[in-house]
Formats: sequence, C-alpha cells, structure tokens
Amino acid sequence: MRSRRTLLAWGAAAALVAGAIASVALPAAAADTGCSVTYTVQSQWPGGFTADVGITNLGSAVTGWTLAFDFPSTAQKVNQGWSATWAQSGARVTAASASWNGSLGTGASTSIGFTGVWSGTNPIPASFSLNGTACTGSVIPPSSNPPSVPPSTPPTTTPPPTGPAPELKVSGNKIVTADGRGYRLLGVSRSSGEFACVQGKGLWDSGPVDQASVDAMKTWNISSVRIPLNEECWLGINGTPSGAAYQQGVKDYVKLLVANGINVIVDLHWTRGAYTNSPDWHCKDETATCQKPMPDAQYAPKFWTGVANAFKGNDAVVFDLFNEPYPDMPAEWDKTLGWQCLRDGGTCTGLPYEAAGMQDLVDAVRATGATNMLMVGGLEWTNDLREWLAYKPVDPLNNIAASWHAYSFNACATESCWDTQIAPLAQQVPVVVGEFGQDNCAFDYMQRLMDWADAHDMGYLAWTWNPWGCTTGAVLIKDWAGTPEPGIGEGFKAHLLAQSPYL
Repeated sequence: MRSRRTLLAWGAAAALVAGAIASVALPAAAADTGCSVTYTVQSQWPGGFTADVGITNLGSAVTGWTLAFDFPSTAQKVNQGWSATWAQSGARVTAASASWNGSLGTGASTSIGFTGVWSGTNPIPASFSLNGTACTGSVIPPSSNPPSVPPSTPPTTTPPPTGPAPELKVSGNKIVTADGRGYRLLGVSRSSGEFACVQGKGLWDSGPVDQASVDAMKTWNISSVRIPLNEECWLGINGTPSGAAYQQGVKDYVKLLVANGINVIVDLHWTRGAYTNSPDWHCKDETATCQKPMPDAQYAPKFWTGVANAFKGNDAVVFDLFNEPYPDMPAEWDKTLGWQCLRDGGTCTGLPYEAAGMQDLVDAVRATGATNMLMVGGLEWTNDLREWLAYKPVDPLNNIAASWHAYSFNACATESCWDTQIAPLAQQVPVVVGEFGQDNCAFDYMQRLMDWADAHDMGYLAWTWNPWGCTTGAVLIKDWAGTPEPGIGEGFKAHLLAQSPYL
C-alpha cells in the first residue's frame, strides 16, 4: 500500500541550535536557539518506505548541525540516506549536515531524506532535536549564564557540483574523469529515439526534451542518460524525421544534457537486417523496426562514422556500440560461434545478412579521430559476459568498457552468478550495467542488483525514463515531471539520491 503521512514536529520544519557541539559556531554572546521539523512519509510499500525531513532554524545562525530522533518501533531502520550523514544505533537515528548544507541562518531551511525498512507498523517519530535542542517550533532565549563553548572554525562549505558533464575515459578497471577521479555512470535510459521516427511519432514520441524535462531528471540525482537511436533515421534511409533533421534533434538533446552536468551514452539500438529464420515472436522485417541479433555491415559502420563525427571532441559523450547482441541464438546457442560473430562480424551462422562485428564499429569510430569512451556488450542480449575479455575488440586507445544488461528475467540474475561471471571481469575492465530493471514493477531485484553494483564500484542505467504506465515492469515515471511509479520508481529514485557518481 502506498501512503503519504506528514508530521509537523511540535511546530514543524526544522531549525538548528547554536550550542552543545563543537562544530557549531557561536557568537561571543549566547544565542537564541530553536527549530521545527517536518517528517513526511513520501511513499510506502510492504517492508519499505521513503521519508523526507524538512529542517528550519528558528534561532541564531549556525554552521554545522545534527538532527536526532527515535523510531517508535524496533523494526524501523534507515537503509539509505541523502543530503546528510545518516547513522542508527538501536532506535536512535542521527543525521549530520553535509558540507554544502551545514550553514543555516535564522529562518533558513533545508531538506534531507532516507529510504527505510519496517514491519508490522511504521509509526511516525514523536520528537526531534537539533544539536541537542528540542524542535518545539518556538525560540529559546539564551540563559543569563550561558555555558562556555570553545571557539571553532566554521567548516568550508562546498555547493553541489555545477557546470557541464565531465569528460570520461577508461583507466584500468575504472572510468575516470579528465583529472583522474573515479566516476560511475548512474542514471536512466530515455527511450523513443530508436522507434518513434519509424512509427510516425516524430523523434521523441511527443515527449519533451527541454530544460524542464532535464530539471525533472536532476531531482532524481540522475547524472547519466542513455539515448537509444535508430540507424535508418540517422542515415536518412527511412522514418520521419530522418537524416539531417533527426541528427540535429539528437545533437540538440545531447548538448542540453551535457550542459546540465549529465553524461550521455549514445546507443545504436535498432538496425537493418532480415532475420528470416527467427522465432515467431521476433521481428522479421528487414528495416530498422526492431532489435536484430547483430548490426548490419552495410549501414552500421556508416552510422558510427556519422555519430563519431558529430560528437568527437566531446568526451562527455560515450558510445554504446550495439544494444543487445544475441548472435549465439541463430547459431543454435553455439557460444564460440556467437563470440566470433560478435567481434568479427561477416557471414555468421544463422544470419542471412552480413554482420558488422564490434571490431568493425570500433574501427569506424576511431577512423574519424574521435576519442570517446566506448561500451561493448556480450552474448544473450548482453547478459553473458563470460568470454568478453577473450573477444574484446582491439582499440588503439584502450578506451572500452563492458556493457552488461541485467534484468530480473535474464539467465544471470542472482548474486552467485554475478560473483562468478561478472565480478572477475570487473577486476580487469570497467563494467557498466547499461540496462536493468524487473518485470513486475516492484523493486526488490533492482535493490539487490544496485547494492551489489555499488559494492563493486559499477555504474547502472535503469530502463526507462518514459511515462508508459508500469503494468509489466521497467517503467520508472508516471509523467514527464518525474513523478515516480510506486515501487520500482520510488525505490530507484530514493537509491539514486543517496549516491554520488564520483568514487
């Protein structure tokens, strides 16, 4: 059951106190203290919930604060928190200010939050305190003999990072920024560029690609967006828009995202190639109206030549060379033939068209002079990476990360499989969860996967940031304003808000 409950804690909306701890700077004379707090359960599902806590300082200005409260139930626990350093001992919960929100003037407010667990009941905490002062909604004047507090140096405050997205490259088994700082691609896929143009729905399926839509992403702490594209529309072969108009639309959206500090992963998603002996559920259309086992040799290298020329010189943009290869399926699950086809292309068993291998696509990109980081997948819709290192294409820049797709319905969907198949690869090269999600709109599988990925310094991009209605899974939002879907969207948003892309 989803619910929303709000408590104004004895006056509500949180203030700080100017006493009791050394990190709080006091004037020579004792200061007024006072605060109010709002505690809001934003969403709740069986066993989990998210809560926002608003804090308002009613007393004199302070620098550095700690919020404290007690959970009424022993089953209530903080799982992940954001905008503060969260800790719990027994029922007592504390949240210490971050460097960028520790200074609060009189009447100033800030907001923090967390995702938690519960069982039985999920009651609201009865009282809150800031730096030891109860948040009653009133101001407490200084006593005539205030306690002596040693002077302290206010901490340096650092606002959240601003500016364009960082340029990225591979270094060892990590993705790093231009200054060598470790970085994770954390965000979402924004679907529609791969299908709308060939279905008479424009470029973005009527969805906005303006500043407001990007601002909505930023409220989730999204720092990377993957954009699937259509080969024929980019090359002007088919679709409306196509050719120059399609290309310009993609360029404009990429430019907007990067300017807002969001890295972009450009993905070749739908390509040409008639897979005529495919099973009944598979698209047999020769044109780029569906996902094919491998990209085609006639057009895919031209696609990447065009994309590389469009974005070379901007290493904040990453190239995901092909969405979900599965050449092992038409080869009757012969893995050796599958890996050979994936890397080398050519005449592949079970495919009636000539395939472009990942080596062909790497060569096409690098021939333009582009230095952008590349992502290369594996077999079984890029869920199988066991032989990835052995069949890794040669890149003169050695700037390739492994792309791994990990849905709840894939073959490798357990911690034991991830430990044996993915973790050893991640010790050698960066692994990015280029797509993931679960098929029932819940969040338990995604939570397990992200916890595991966090422990292995991996980035991840959930499918999908499109308001299609989550009836079978993998839809994160209810509208373009970023209202999260219950369960899957709420859980993912809460988790992202607790993460930083920087290692």
